[in-house]
Amino acid sequence: MRSRATLLVLEDVHWADEATLDVLRLLGRRVHATRGLVVATYRDEELGPDHPLRGVVGGFAGAQGVGRLQLSPLSPDAVRALAAPHGVDGEELYRRTGGNPFFVSEALAAGAETVPPTVRDAVLARAARLDPDARDLLEAVAVVPGHADLALLEALAGPQTARLDACLASGMLVQSADGVGFRHELARIAVEESVGPIRKRDLHAAALRALRDRGADVARLAHHAEAAGDAESMLRYAIAAAARAASHGAHREAAAQYARALRSGEGLAPAERAELLDRRAYECYLTDQSDEAIEAAEHAVRSYRALGDRHKEGNALRWLSQVLWCPGRTQESARRAREAVDLLEGVPPGRELAMAYAHLADNHARASNGPEALAWAGRALELADDLGETEIGLHALTTIGSIASVEKLELSLERALQANLPEQAARAFLILAGAAVDSRLGARAARYLHDGLEYCGERGVELHRLYLLAFRARLELNEGRWNEAAESAAAVLRIPRTSITPRIVALVTLGLVRARRGDPEAESLLDEAWALAEPTGELLRLGPVAAARGETAWLRGDAVALEAATKGALELASARGSAWLSGELAAWRRRAGLAWEMPASVAKPYVLELAGDWTGAAELWSQLDSPYEAALALGDADDEGALRAAHAELQELGARPAAEIVARRLRARGATGLTRGPRPGTRRTPGGLTAREVDVLRLVAEGLRNADIADRLFVSPRTVDHHVAALLRKLQARTRGEAVASAAQLGVLEDR
Repeated sequence: MRSRATLLVLEDVHWADEATLDVLRLLGRRVHATRGLVVATYRDEELGPDHPLRGVVGGFAGAQGVGRLQLSPLSPDAVRALAAPHGVDGEELYRRTGGNPFFVSEALAAGAETVPPTVRDAVLARAARLDPDARDLLEAVAVVPGHADLALLEALAGPQTARLDACLASGMLVQSADGVGFRHELARIAVEESVGPIRKRDLHAAALRALRDRGADVARLAHHAEAAGDAESMLRYAIAAAARAASHGAHREAAAQYARALRSGEGLAPAERAELLDRRAYECYLTDQSDEAIEAAEHAVRSYRALGDRHKEGNALRWLSQVLWCPGRTQESARRAREAVDLLEGVPPGRELAMAYAHLADNHARASNGPEALAWAGRALELADDLGETEIGLHALTTIGSIASVEKLELSLERALQANLPEQAARAFLILAGAAVDSRLGARAARYLHDGLEYCGERGVELHRLYLLAFRARLELNEGRWNEAAESAAAVLRIPRTSITPRIVALVTLGLVRARRGDPEAESLLDEAWALAEPTGELLRLGPVAAARGETAWLRGDAVALEAATKGALELASARGSAWLSGELAAWRRRAGLAWEMPASVAKPYVLELAGDWTGAAELWSQLDSPYEAALALGDADDEGALRAAHAELQELGARPAAEIVARRLRARGATGLTRGPRPGTRRTPGGLTAREVDVLRLVAEGLRNADIADRLFVSPRTVDHHVAALLRKLQARTRGEAVASAAQLGVLEDR
């Protein structure tokens, strides 16, 4: 045995017979004196207190050459990474699976909203090995999400509680300070679904009685009341649970509890049902569940109309308008906003009319219609002051600030924070951050983004947090941090939400990173962004996409496409007085040799560019921490030194297409000695891999297939095929495993 190395693998030794365990004992005592390696695997949850394997493993303690490796479940971050390409909520998947790799993979393959058949079969097969009393106890625990204490178990199972040790020994249940519960939520659900309907109803009714007598959490009471068919109790507890969740910033939970209350049927009076619909619409709006919010708001409008309550009907119309804007249904949103004002102006003025004015102002502001926005915001502010409505006044003040001055915006934010008005504060953070990013005020934008993300995260305001994440990606792009920008944008795109503006920003950011690097599939991302933005007719959404499409057309030398991409958008930007967009669109047209006129309102860097002052423009762009734009400004110069500086900076950024455009200008002047070949970022990578090839290799190292890599990186499988073939060639590897091993030796996979 000393002449050659030997590997022996014994799997699932928790099922081994006595003879096999005797062999394992012998190997454990003698393997250190051989050139052999013995790997024995077992599931620790399968080992009861008296399992014979426990004695074998215990006998190895301190033995020479014997070690024990405890495999941990997947971390929350790992589950999120696996779930993201599938559009699945990673945190919820981790909660349901506990990070069990088998459960995670099977849940993703089957659709994470259900218990996969393979998981159900595995769980029920293990449960079937228990005796009838133990199985009955297991079913009683299954109707209690989380953990059940011993008192609750006795109320549910009575004498069968004596079989708890058997359930714990089986590995199905685990004990904690809170009581006992299933090791994994999916296992609990699988067992609960196997319980007959009558027995399940009776178990939930018993749990409701026991928990109600102990003054348990209202959310738990609502859950058991619904499952027990007690509509009256369900309604009472669900409303209380929703209000409590909302007050703690758990808005997704609040929306779910209001939905539960609305399922109570005949127990709801029409006015009460309408109010619950209103509340659900609001909670769904904050968590960016637009479809659900729209449905609830539409039902609320009809309910209030049937009741003849014109004040509340108008308020529900205003809410409907606000939610309709998020998924890009702008024409419907504008119509509903106007209907709300018209209806409420026909009844005595109150809070509802003030809020309708404020929302109509916001609608005009988002449509870049400043004069109308200011006029309606002024009406809202005046009426809010008369009524003493602080929150509505702040909403109007924020809209005015978004058009008139940063000072008013910051004042609105300060007052919203002091008054503890999360939605108004989050909205102010969003507008301040977006304006700072657009104006290239990097330090200010970073501060607003940091504080806003922290604030929205703590209070569960998911909609506004999603906007801020997208704006952060755009800031990173502006500052030349393209790897970070691509990662941040991809993270936004993996979040399954319905508002289109954050997605548009992320698509544009990722598309520009790829276009500027010369990577494939930039156009497909921008085409998707245009498909979302163009139907809205709003400069806020379509302007950045038009500018990005114009830039990509310039990079590939397509003047016809650049004309089509920028003409209409420039006319709209000029008409709306958008200084930054007007300047950017005009600058791309000027570079392409297309007709352009100096817009009436243009941001200072573009004034200098359009006037031919490339030195001044480059200096100003540098002051604004915009290295790519500074290099492009130098690239417009007639001076060879400036062109060489532009070429060097673009190569340093990895902007291969723009660097080649500048190189052609230099060669036309007779310049020599220009660097060619891989950009500096590529040359610094061992093995000569490009940044994208390293990204692909990292995912190959995680064991992902090409199709999964394509989903993760938002490219086509064919593109991934090309990247994999290239990295295999460069690393002189025959297989993916060899490529990963070679890359590890070269240090390619170390954190960059």
